[in-house]
Amino acid sequence: MSDVVSEVFSALGDPTRRWVYEMLVSGGGSSATELARSADVSRQAIAKHLSVLESVNLVEAGRDGREVRYHPTADGTAPAVEWLERRAQQWVRRLADLGARVDLNR
Repeated sequence: MSDVVSEVFSALGDPTRRWVYEMLVSGGGSSATELARSADVSRQAIAKHLSVLESVNLVEAGRDGREVRYHPTADGTAPAVEWLERRAQQWVRRLADLGARVDLNR
């Protein structure tokens, strides 16, 4: 598995980071302060989670006046999705082969 894929899975392995990422994807963008209002963790903890998500290209930060707003990147999950799709294709082939063998034995 490539380092990028491992980093994406690692970043999304934390439940709070997954929640933060889901909030950004569904809401289109937010600040750490706005996210902290809806969370059971501090603004500083949210900021650390956002930093991890940003370091693996899942979110990007942009200035909006005095505030920093975070938005999900368009292709941040692409490496992980591609890896999962390759594994799924392998299993589809294996199951099809197994199905063909079972049919031959009838």
